[in-house]
Amino acid sequence: MLETKFKVALLLAVLAAASLPIMGILRGTTLPPVEEDNPFPAAVSETTMVAGRDEKPIEEEMVLIPAGPFIRGSGSGGFDEQPERNIYLDAYLIDRFEVTNHHYAEFVAATGHRKPGPPSRYAKNMERMRGPNQPVVYVSWEDADAYCRWKGKRLPTEAEWEKAMRGTDGRLWPWGNVMDLTVSNWARLNDGYEVTAPVGTFHGDRSPYGVMDGAGNVMEWVADWYQENAYRESDHRNPQGPEFGVFKVLRGGGYTSTGSDLRITSRSKMVPDFRDETIGFRCAVSVSKNKPEVQNIKEVKLTENQSNRE
Repeated sequence: MLETKFKVALLLAVLAAASLPIMGILRGTTLPPVEEDNPFPAAVSETTMVAGRDEKPIEEEMVLIPAGPFIRGSGSGGFDEQPERNIYLDAYLIDRFEVTNHHYAEFVAATGHRKPGPPSRYAKNMERMRGPNQPVVYVSWEDADAYCRWKGKRLPTEAEWEKAMRGTDGRLWPWGNVMDLTVSNWARLNDGYEVTAPVGTFHGDRSPYGVMDGAGNVMEWVADWYQENAYRESDHRNPQGPEFGVFKVLRGGGYTSTGSDLRITSRSKMVPDFRDETIGFRCAVSVSKNKPEVQNIKEVKLTENQSNRE
């Protein structure tokens, strides 16, 4: 008798479990939310991004890097940072600050280019990074290249980026050869910023030429394709990097960087279509003898290089 009751109970349990899919069909299923391509957080409109939360947008400014040699690479760094050698660069201009949300939004509004942003499920995490003077993030290499071209500029080469941040004396950080965790926006506590800071906030993160935020805030796309032994094979004058590759070079540290990533000679790489909240960029302009490119850029403010400081 007990065995019969047990069999009946087991049969009922099996029938109940088997009926669950059928009940789900009858009730209807709930599909996961469709992710829009690069939406802004609901509370942060493009107008807010441009006008900016009662914060005056910082003006664009470029710095003149004079022609001449500089020390590129590090003999004590990673394999891809070697060898350390003198490289000659012609004069060029580079943005003093990383491209901000405000200025990138002007580009989006004028061209219809896609907005910077993550899939919708991550959008809430981005609200703290939408200030008009914070560096624009969630932009791919192609996005950065398109912006610079729209401005009549271009992405800096890897060598140009390093000289602008390092000067000519081979220092390991923009401010000198002594590590100082208090002067840049890195992955540490109590600096006042959990994520990116408005560009130029960390006055100590300033190169000998006055270029800001090379060591911290966000990593930056540059023009070159990545090659591990590029320094061993490159030209000694105005190197442009490999002709093709799989990864593009990222230079500089970001607000999540730690360890060896903090050294200004450190090289990183990523596929060109990758976008992340730790990656931004700045632009550069070639300077020829008659300077035709400079004449077409109204916002350029030439600033001569400062004396190198240890």
